[in-house]
Amino acid sequence: MQRRSFLKHAGMGAVAGGAVVAAPVFAQDMPSVSWRLASSFNPKLETLHGAGEAFCKYVDEATGGKFSIRQSPAGEAAPDTPLLDAVSNNTVDCGHGFSSAYFDKEPALCFDSAVPFGLNARQMNAWMFEGDGLKLTRELFKPHKVVNLPMGNTGVQMGGWSRKEIKTLEDLKGLRMLTSGLAGEVLARLGVAPQQVAAAELAASFEKDALDAVEAASPVDDEALGLQKLARYYYYPGWWEGGAQASLYINEAAWEKLPKHYRSAVESASRAVHMGVTARYDARNPAALGRLTAAGAELRAFPRTVLDAAFEASAQVYQALSDKDPKFKALYENYMGFRDDLLPWFRISENAYDQYLMSMALALRRRR
Repeated sequence: MQRRSFLKHAGMGAVAGGAVVAAPVFAQDMPSVSWRLASSFNPKLETLHGAGEAFCKYVDEATGGKFSIRQSPAGEAAPDTPLLDAVSNNTVDCGHGFSSAYFDKEPALCFDSAVPFGLNARQMNAWMFEGDGLKLTRELFKPHKVVNLPMGNTGVQMGGWSRKEIKTLEDLKGLRMLTSGLAGEVLARLGVAPQQVAAAELAASFEKDALDAVEAASPVDDEALGLQKLARYYYYPGWWEGGAQASLYINEAAWEKLPKHYRSAVESASRAVHMGVTARYDARNPAALGRLTAAGAELRAFPRTVLDAAFEASAQVYQALSDKDPKFKALYENYMGFRDDLLPWFRISENAYDQYLMSMALALRRRR
């Protein structure tokens, strides 16, 4: 299969570098395998939900139709079982979701996705594929009988939608916000009151004055979910998700039964999807943000005092979790050490380059 055809069928609109799947010549006796993939993503989230569809298509084409994977919408395959548990107990062969959703099960799993003041998308790729990230997270998933593969990174997310303007730390006191997990732990230390509300009840909760704010994602996803209809102020940056990585979870026993060629197809397809997801968000978020602001959303940066307090609160949460959990401590030290090693390079390369371009773009705009 040619590279151009591979990406055309994927519908992701992104070049996947060296991760393109080349269809091998399969022997006639290669087995036919059928899997189910359970997605945790709402079909309205076209990029993330579509990533699972693209992955299934890639594997099918790369194996000449011998390895078929069918994606099930969120909640269909195992409606009463968390996705990770459904994969672990082999209710489904594989699943697609954010590991940060399992903070209550095992806090260290968040390092497979995103943590406050953590790595951005490019840095996360470096840690996972060139650092110790994939090795350490594989060890973390081993007791759950799951093999993990990165499969999509949204890039840095927005901070949240709020009905109330946030100018000082005092404005966070008692703020009823739909948030959870590690982010919720940090926000609670700042005075926020984390709330749990079902997606179907979100609009009603705002209408009944039971919620003040909701955690955001990316502009294109927030627009699809209609969050702009619930609150006026749109905050950035999403300091608790500098690069939210989604993962493909594979049942360990099912993985070990696969022929080597099939495993290669899965790994290559997931890598291609992983790169494509970030490209698609980068390409679509600017227009979505423009539509949101044109419709009345008011962009607000989190005040520096709030960011500084959040950074300090995050350090306190990390220390508390490290003191209780050696696995969390090991992941935390490796992850943050890698981040700190990368930051000087990004400061003199990416950041300096971007800042100059932005200043020139603004200057040119003023001249027109």
